[in-house]
Amino acid sequence: SLPLPPPPIADHSSRVLYPRPSLSQERMNANTDAVDAKNQVKLEEKTQFSNEVLELQHTLEDLSTRVDAVKEENRKLKSENQVLGQYIENLMSASSVFQMIDTKSKRK
Repeated sequence: SLPLPPPPIADHSSRVLYPRPSLSQERMNANTDAVDAKNQVKLEEKTQFSNEVLELQHTLEDLSTRVDAVKEENRKLKSENQVLGQYIENLMSASSVFQMIDTKSKRK
């Protein structure tokens, strides 16, 4: 946002003259432009950083959900393994082949 030019100065003719900006005004305008450019760069950097943070938050949420799903699957598999282990144990104890092996190993 550049400053507005000063009001026109009328001379004795019908022409309207605008005062020429002083050197200090030109420097101030240049400094203001430089500050505006720096502020724009900072704003863009902040916006980019905010977007990266949001993306990382979404990634973290996705990973957390995936970890929970894997934990649940692991719990189910452990439970199934316990059931299968008990089933195999029952089959072995009911089988005459395994009873003979068990009896022979106890004699030693």
